[in-house]
Amino acid sequence: MHTSEQDARIKINDLLKNAGWDLSDKFQVKTEVILSYPASTSDNEKQIYLKPKEIQVQKKGFADYVLYSQNGRPLAVIEAKKEAFEPYRAKQQVLPYAKSIGAPFIYLTNSEIIYFWDYQNDDARIINSFHSQRDLERIIHLRSTKKPLAEIAIPEFFMRQGETKELRDYQQEATRAIDYSIELGKRKFLLELPTGTGKTDLICLYIKRLIEASRAERILFLVDREQLAKQAIEAFQDLLPQYSSYWMKSSIERHEKQITVCLLQTMISRYQDFTSGYFDIVIADECHRSIYGAWQTALTHFDSIHIGLTATPSEYIERNTYKFYNCEIGKPDFSYRIQDAFYNGYLVPYTFAQNITKIIAEGADVDEEHYDPAEFERQWTNNETNKLMMKEFDDISREKYMELAPLQKDTPGKSIVYAITKNHATRLAKILNDLHPELKGKYAEVITSDIFNADDLIRQFKFDRYPLVAVSVDMLTTGFNCPEVLHIVLCRKIKSPILYQQIRGRGTRTCKKIDKKKFIIYDFFENHKYFNDSETEIFTGGGGYKGGNGDGQIGQPPEKELIELGLEDEWLYNVNYIDIGPEGERIDKKEYITNWEKIISESYQSDPIIQKIINQDKASTEEEKKKYSLTEAEEEELIKRLNKPDFYFNEDNLRKAYKNPGGVFIDFIKGVFRTVKIKTREEEITENFHAWLITKSLSPEQIQYITLLKNRGITKGKIDIGDLFKPPLAILNFANTGIELFGEKGLKAIIMELNENVLKYKAS
Repeated sequence: MHTSEQDARIKINDLLKNAGWDLSDKFQVKTEVILSYPASTSDNEKQIYLKPKEIQVQKKGFADYVLYSQNGRPLAVIEAKKEAFEPYRAKQQVLPYAKSIGAPFIYLTNSEIIYFWDYQNDDARIINSFHSQRDLERIIHLRSTKKPLAEIAIPEFFMRQGETKELRDYQQEATRAIDYSIELGKRKFLLELPTGTGKTDLICLYIKRLIEASRAERILFLVDREQLAKQAIEAFQDLLPQYSSYWMKSSIERHEKQITVCLLQTMISRYQDFTSGYFDIVIADECHRSIYGAWQTALTHFDSIHIGLTATPSEYIERNTYKFYNCEIGKPDFSYRIQDAFYNGYLVPYTFAQNITKIIAEGADVDEEHYDPAEFERQWTNNETNKLMMKEFDDISREKYMELAPLQKDTPGKSIVYAITKNHATRLAKILNDLHPELKGKYAEVITSDIFNADDLIRQFKFDRYPLVAVSVDMLTTGFNCPEVLHIVLCRKIKSPILYQQIRGRGTRTCKKIDKKKFIIYDFFENHKYFNDSETEIFTGGGGYKGGNGDGQIGQPPEKELIELGLEDEWLYNVNYIDIGPEGERIDKKEYITNWEKIISESYQSDPIIQKIINQDKASTEEEKKKYSLTEAEEEELIKRLNKPDFYFNEDNLRKAYKNPGGVFIDFIKGVFRTVKIKTREEEITENFHAWLITKSLSPEQIQYITLLKNRGITKGKIDIGDLFKPPLAILNFANTGIELFGEKGLKAIIMELNENVLKYKAS
C-alpha cells in the first residue's frame, strides 16, 4: 500500500523487457514524453467561435512511456500508477496523450494489473502481459487490410483427404453465428456440436475464413490429449496446406508458423514464452475440460479471440464454461443437437445388445466369502465371465454386421472393446484371438498407452484389413476417428456421462464406403440403463468429468495379481430381450411374459385344452387327474396354436423369459394360474440337495463341508476336484479337510454324486 509510482515503474520495465522491448533503444521506447494536447471538448467548442483553430487552447502533460514501431510511428502510450491506484480510473487522463501523437493503443498499469485499451474499437480490458512490437504492428496491419466477413463467401464444398465434402447446413449456420458475434465486437465464442459432426473440419474452414478476411494471422489450437493433437494437426495440414502449421511439443523450440497445435499440459509450462498478443485466435477443443485451475491460466494469458469447442450438450455445460466464453447460462453462441444429427442423417444411430452375466450383476459367494461385482478385474476375476462376453459379442457381430453395413467385406467389421484395466484388455484380446486361430493373433490387438507401437497399431486398425478389433481402456475414447467402426463393446462400468457419450461417439460417424446404416453397443455392464439411454430416447446428459491422461482412472493403483474364481457364469436374463421368430425379432422379456400371461388367462374361459390342464392340476384323486389328462394330439395342437407368428409362445422362449432352463411348457401354463410355482435353477438344486442328503448318513462336520461344495456348484454349474486346490477354496485348506472327513476316494465319490444327482451336470 506504500509503494510509489517509481517502484511500479521498476516492475513495468521488467515486464516490457519480457515482451521484447529494448528500453535502452529510444527508437523503441521513450519515457516521460512531454506532450501538448487540446483542452477539453467544451473549452475547444468555445474557442472555435472566438479564435482561429490554430490558436485553440493547448494543455501540456507527459506520457510515462511511449512505444514505437520499427518505422518510428507511435504505437502505444503507457500510463503508470502506483500499486494502490486502480489504473482503470486513469482512462480519461491518458486518452488525450494518445490522441495527440496518433498512438492507437493505451496501456493502464500499476505493475500488478495491466489494462490494454484499443480505444477506437473497444473498452479497456485486463491482459496478462504487454504486447511485443511485432504484436502491435500486426494488429495495425490486420486492421488496415481487414474485410467485412460478409464479403467472404461461405463455401458449399471442400476437399478432405482427397474427397469432396459438402459443408452441412448446421456448419454454415455456425459460421454465420460466429460472423455475427465478431462483427458485434464479441471476443469469446462457445460452439457445441456432438461428437462426429465435424467440429475440427468446421474450425479449420473458419480459420481460413478469418485469415482471408485479415482478422487473424497466428492461431493456437489447444487440446488435452495427444490423440486430439494428432487429429488436429492432420486436419490442418490436409485442409489448410497453404498455411504453415506444427505441433509444439514440450521438447521442441517454438516455431514461427501460422498455426500452432499444443497440448494444454505443455502450454501450462510454456505460455510465458509468448506475449499476450502473440496469437490472434486461441481455440480450445473439448473446452469444458480446459478452463479449470492452471489450464485456465494457459488460456487467459492470451489476449485474443477465444473459440471453445465442446461435444457436451449445452444444458449440461458447467456454469464456469459459459462464464469464460461470455455466454448466457445454457446458451452457447451455437448449438446443434445430437437428435437432429441422427434425424438428418449426419450421424449413424445405434442399437443395443444388453447382456449382463450373473457374476457381473451380483458378484459371487464362494465359501461364505462375497466377491463384490464392483471389484471385478480389480480384486478378482473370472475367466469364464470374460469368455462369455467375448463369445456373445463375436456371435452377434458376425450375425448382424451385414445389416449394419451392407458393403462391409470383412466379418464382422471394425470393433472397439473397452476394458477395465490394461491387463483386462490383454485377457479379452487373447480370448478373441483364440476364437479365431486362423488369423494367427491378428484378429484383435491391445491398444493402450504403454504399448510402444500404439500409434502404428492405431493406423493399422484404421487403414489396414487387420486388426478388426481394438481392445483398449481409455486411449480410444477421444481424438480417435474411424468411421468404419460398427461395434462398441463395453466391458466396464462407466459413471461419467461425458465419457459415456464420448465412447458412444466412436460409432456415430457415417461411412459411405461400407454403406453404414447403424452400429451396435454391446453393453455388458448395463451402462445405458444407468444413463437412461435408448435407441429412441437419446441420452444427452452431462456431468463433472474432466478427462484424464492415458488409460484407466486418475490415480488408479498399480494392477496386481487377481483372485481367479474359476466359476462358470451365465446370462442373468439373456439380455433384456428375447429373439423370437425365424428373423430374430426382439421383444422385451417383461413384455413377452405379460403377453403370455394375458393370452393364457383370457383363453381359459374358451379354450378346452387349457381348461383341462388347470382342472387336472386342481384334481384331488388319481381318477380325476386321469380324466383331465391331455392326449398327445391335444398337446401338439396347443403348442402349435400358441407358437403362431403373433407371439411365438414356445417352450424355448418361455425358458429364456422366466430364466428357467428346465421349465416344461405345461408348467408354464400352470404358472399363470399359480397352481405351479416356476422354480429357478438355484431352487431346483437346493431341493435336489435336500432330497439327496436324506439318503446319506453324515456327521454335522461332513454336512457343513458338503453344503459349501454345493454352494460352489450353484455358482459355477459343476464341481471339479481341481477347485479344491485353487483360491478361494485353497485358502480354507479345503482339499485336506475333505480328505480328513471322507478319505481321498470318498471325497471324489461325493463330488461325482453332487454333480450327477444334485447339479444334474453331465460331463460331455
